[in-house]
Amino acid sequence: MPQTEIGSSERLLQELRTWVEHETPTTDPAAVNGLIGKAEAELAAVGAALERIPGRGGYGDTLIARTPGEGAPVVVAGHLDTVWDHGTLATSMPWKVDGAKAHGPGIYDMKAGSFFAFHSVREILRQKIKTKRPIILLLTPDEEVGSPTSRAPIERAATGARAVLIPEPAGAGGACVTARKGVGRFVMKVHGVSAHAGGNWQDGRSAVVALAKKILEVHALTDLAGGTTTNVAPIWGGTRPNVVPPEAGCEIDCRVTSIPEGERIERIIHAMAGEADGIRIEVEGGMNRPPMVETPEIAALYGMARGIAARNGYDLPKQHRGGGSDGNFTAAIGVPTLDGLGCTGAGAHAPFEHILWQDLAPRCATLCELLETID
Repeated sequence: MPQTEIGSSERLLQELRTWVEHETPTTDPAAVNGLIGKAEAELAAVGAALERIPGRGGYGDTLIARTPGEGAPVVVAGHLDTVWDHGTLATSMPWKVDGAKAHGPGIYDMKAGSFFAFHSVREILRQKIKTKRPIILLLTPDEEVGSPTSRAPIERAATGARAVLIPEPAGAGGACVTARKGVGRFVMKVHGVSAHAGGNWQDGRSAVVALAKKILEVHALTDLAGGTTTNVAPIWGGTRPNVVPPEAGCEIDCRVTSIPEGERIERIIHAMAGEADGIRIEVEGGMNRPPMVETPEIAALYGMARGIAARNGYDLPKQHRGGGSDGNFTAAIGVPTLDGLGCTGAGAHAPFEHILWQDLAPRCATLCELLETID
């Protein structure tokens, strides 16, 4: 059983509310840093060894907190940024508790889980609990856009670690995550030749028509049985109905279950670039999250977590999830990674986002005991 007293669900919800009511859109580094600073002060007060990596490229800072101990660490990482713009609380998604559900922007994805990680480490230090291994906690600013600045610190912290725990939201039935698809993002830009659509149509080269053909090629790469999907959105192009469009473009999302498949898709999409018959196509981007593949070591870590969850009064099923997370990075460098250890609920990136707040204490207790006892 865990040594750390983590408190009741009511108590956890009360403090979690302050995190949710501090809006942190990824695109506002000052807002994200405000919450980073709050966590930093709390962790400093209990003696954590702290490192704060300044943000760059329009993103906030990354906070790293370490606890004492010997040997390879256990790493726990959560992001503080959300997809929700400032003002969401005041308009479409006010904080509210409605029976078993607590609502608010980012509460499910993933402020509840990041709060679990922060609260567990804070209380382990405050209560002077001796853990089997040192703990490294990362609170990051940019996961919702692919972790462009936090990926490197996460990978550095995870290199040589015993295990990585990611408290992203729990899935259906409260499932944690033992595998995730790899994620690729591309931008395709098509340059044509403008002309009057009535007077000299034949002199134009429609970028929109050329793009439409490429969209169908990208769509044809989907292989549901093999686990590969592609999606094109958004798309843009043209200016007026009577002008043959000289410009068009789109963004492309792809999901794969293996590194070789990601490399294959990347080659095919990049090969769509080129120039012919007055049309020039540019392609940027590539695979930005490698797949997280369930290994025997991940399965063993899951078995440990499921046993702890049972002692905390609930079952912990597992799932393979199509969406990516920072766990993709750590699993790809060979470190056993268990994901989806956050709170139950639903509505990530949706206006009905919520958690089942009565699960806060038992779910946080499971994460905390894993941090204490992984050997």
